[in-house]
Amino acid sequence: MLKKIDELPFVNERNAFLLLVAMHTAGIIGLSIESTKSLFQMLTPFNLLATAAILLHFEKNKTPRYFIFILATFVLGYGFEVFGVHTGLLFGEYAYGATLGFKVFEVPLVIGLNWVVLIYITRGVAEKIFSKEIFTILFSSILMVLLDLLIEPVAIKLDFWQWSSDNIPLQNYLGWFLLSVLIQYVGFKILPALNNKLCLRLLLIQFVFFLVLNLF
Repeated sequence: MLKKIDELPFVNERNAFLLLVAMHTAGIIGLSIESTKSLFQMLTPFNLLATAAILLHFEKNKTPRYFIFILATFVLGYGFEVFGVHTGLLFGEYAYGATLGFKVFEVPLVIGLNWVVLIYITRGVAEKIFSKEIFTILFSSILMVLLDLLIEPVAIKLDFWQWSSDNIPLQNYLGWFLLSVLIQYVGFKILPALNNKLCLRLLLIQFVFFLVLNLF
């Protein structure tokens, strides 16, 4: 089935990149206009699902280890979020709103997928810069924190999640970094290398998307 999709003349990385740009541009516009904001908030989980599907489709080495890597990243990311929401020990005291859709144990299911996308693209970019595993893990985790700095104000404004206090705790960023290091380390033990040209492009799209939404 996947092979047949790849054989279609319009299925390529260039068109996938253009589609991702179009999706996120529409999101910026829709979320910035008051009359369409609620509709685009409702569409957020579907945007994330579509983004993940496009990104993961273009991995060149879809071995069994690749799918184990995706599953392990989902389970770890989602599991940490469940633990964090119920204890406040990882990131601080916070709760998820309604925007991200269906929840299990008070955490939206798409959050696990969000961990997959972010871990995947930051590692994919870091691998192009560093050859040593330790530097790749550390740099990708720093990228995760830098992106989270942009995500947090938008997430609060759009009711992705809310903090118990008015200020985002420093603990959140420290926990985000340390858990990213752990998940990236586990990912390397499962899958030694990624091969996806969309990683850098999607990471740039994500940075621009949240940067622009911070300005409106």
